[in-house]
Amino acid sequence: MPGDTFSRASVSAALARRVIEGGVDYAIEIGKAFTIAVVDESGVLKAIERMDGAPLISVQIAQDKAYTAAGFGIPSHAWHDFIKDDPPLAAGAPTGIDRLVVFGGGFPIMVDGALVGAVGVSGGHYSEDMQVAEAGLSAAGLDG
Repeated sequence: MPGDTFSRASVSAALARRVIEGGVDYAIEIGKAFTIAVVDESGVLKAIERMDGAPLISVQIAQDKAYTAAGFGIPSHAWHDFIKDDPPLAAGAPTGIDRLVVFGGGFPIMVDGALVGAVGVSGGHYSEDMQVAEAGLSAAGLDG
């Protein structure tokens, strides 16, 4: 029946690789190791790289940051401002929403105004994770 299904764009493997490669290049420039994960529009892992020396826990955190960014189409760091002045959300969201990360390093991937996926980075301070993610997006010709 009409209206029973819909289509949506999704990040390609080629685009995911470009985002990761751009992030890795920046990480090498600053001399630190990170994990960079790209998920599709549904938050399912599309591609990941754990650089040599990146912390083990960064694998999960990078994926969760990407999942968070894909979930609402906003950067993971935007969640802090979204919940900080709302006591029920501030108390419940971080513990009640599986995989929610409320600090920097996750960014949605938008193509032609459509959410097609997200990138998440972990391995440094969240401000460094954000820089690596933004470098990956920029290298792929996308906005961070």
